[in-house]
Amino acid sequence: MFNSAETLFRLIHIQKILVEYGLDSFLKDTPLAFSAKLSLFFHPNRWLSKKKRNLPRGQRIRLALEALGPIYIKFGQILSTRRDLLPDDIANELAKLQDQVPAFDNTKAVQIIEKELGDSIENLFQSFSKTPLASASIAQVHEATMFDGRDVVVKVLRPNILPLIKRDISVMMAFAKLLQTFWPEAKRLEPVAIVGEFEKTILNELDLRKEAANGSRLHQNFEGSDILIVPEMDWEHSQKNVLVMEKIEGIKMTDMQSMKDLGVDMKCLAERGVEVFFTQVFRDNFFHADMHPGNIFVNVDDPKKPVWMAVDFGIVGSLSKEDQHYLAENFLAFFKRDYRRVAELHVESAWVGNETRVEDFELAIRSVCEPIFKKPLAEISFGLLLINLFQTARQFDMHVQPQLVLLQKTLLNIEGLGRQIYPELNLWDTALPYLEKWIKLKTGPIYLLEQLQGAAPKYAQMIPEMPDLIHKSLVALGSAQNQLNQQTKEIADLQKTLVENQKIISLL
Repeated sequence: MFNSAETLFRLIHIQKILVEYGLDSFLKDTPLAFSAKLSLFFHPNRWLSKKKRNLPRGQRIRLALEALGPIYIKFGQILSTRRDLLPDDIANELAKLQDQVPAFDNTKAVQIIEKELGDSIENLFQSFSKTPLASASIAQVHEATMFDGRDVVVKVLRPNILPLIKRDISVMMAFAKLLQTFWPEAKRLEPVAIVGEFEKTILNELDLRKEAANGSRLHQNFEGSDILIVPEMDWEHSQKNVLVMEKIEGIKMTDMQSMKDLGVDMKCLAERGVEVFFTQVFRDNFFHADMHPGNIFVNVDDPKKPVWMAVDFGIVGSLSKEDQHYLAENFLAFFKRDYRRVAELHVESAWVGNETRVEDFELAIRSVCEPIFKKPLAEISFGLLLINLFQTARQFDMHVQPQLVLLQKTLLNIEGLGRQIYPELNLWDTALPYLEKWIKLKTGPIYLLEQLQGAAPKYAQMIPEMPDLIHKSLVALGSAQNQLNQQTKEIADLQKTLVENQKIISLL
């Protein structure tokens, strides 16, 4: 299962880090074999790293993730947005992973830029800051000015990152296979499939040309918007390992105190975040799927009308038209507590098996949702509600929908940010009018007319072919009718023969 010496050495390194930062204590209640737990207890680092083991637990977790590398840092970044699930000390430390990952050598960054863009830094930029503006798990960014006066940021992939990613994916897959083999609960969670999906996502992030394409589309979708600003991509100076984009000026989403000091309307900011999410998902069907605090800034030129600003477009998502429609109707049904409609939609969309009894599924959904709805609306997490729903649906053979998992993650990020900004945020009241308007728009006469207009060119091309198509159809219909008549005659002859045979038998 561990198919290389490198994977085995990585496992040994992970064990060393866990023990070094005292995280082995968290594994005592897991399905690890007794021998594995015993090896952790007697590991030399338990006795040689007492200073690190005595640090606050949040700091120990953050330092361990940093020591383990990019994939584990990514994991910490995702966790940091869920303050409703984490103690404050852990959440505060994990938040530092967003843009405080140690930078790599700036000389190496310059070499990568010059190699990718085919010229010297002096010829490429009027000015270039060798000190990174921010450093993340997969890349770091530098400030620069173009010769036409534009202020930009230059994103550079970490050197030799691909082999490290593949090595850690190999380790994660090995763990996933072990869990799926020896832990019955893991089979339902499908860890191997999850690791496989994660591998696709993170490998896509390693090609900055794809990120530039994503950023360009988002920029186009929100050009002139008063709720979200997306920087413009500089395609002329972007390659696989280097991305140059417009520099945007704003306050970090995590800097709540500065925003409060400037009199920012936090309620408006939180509600606009919800609007950004639903606009991307339903109007554009193209959403930024990595909206953690490190990727979000706030424009406060008008504190009463703050504007979200997004960067880092390596992970995006989209839905089919069918999923869009069913998801919107699901949201509305939840808001109205119409659990039967939720159950029907899951069957109609084939998210669960056709053999599923709607009555049984409705009862299961009601048993999960009703206790949640007993809480005040402001305390209800819609993201957690979706998680509970998907967990319930698995009992009815719901197959994992990768596009829905990505959407769920994005909603959790947005909701987590919104609650940090404005704890009284009522996602339900903010989202309901938008969803009702979208459903009405997509089922009304104007939408049907637009669909017909869109299909008109295709139908226009078919008009000259219609006589020939009609002739062929009539010929085919006539041929089918002749065959049917022939078969009918043969059946009648057979029946006549059968009757005559029965008469002969009766006489005998």
